[in-house]
Amino acid sequence: QVRLVESGGGLVQPGGSLRLSCAASGSGFRDAPVTWYRQGPEKQRELVAEISSNGYTQYSDSVKGRFTISRDDAKNTVYLQMNALKPEDTAMYYCYLFANWGQGTQVTVSS
Repeated sequence: QVRLVESGGGLVQPGGSLRLSCAASGSGFRDAPVTWYRQGPEKQRELVAEISSNGYTQYSDSVKGRFTISRDDAKNTVYLQMNALKPEDTAMYYCYLFANWGQGTQVTVSS
């Protein structure tokens, strides 16, 4: 069983930055891809970014060039650095690993 805990969300002005963290407990972390999803108000959950076990990254078109996903296998943690935030980035952000979801962390971009 894998437990995921997201943190780092908050309220930020447009153009600002946040770094989200996803800390995983349990075994097998370093052998698995980890994905960040988000779900905005009255929207479907969408993939934001994914990082493979060897560090290959993928991003949705809406965040490419602004967000960076990274992982620290020694800490069993994946990060999502979010820059140049826009109001449309407002959402609950979740990480996903081995068919497990975290509880999410809220990001609100507003002036």
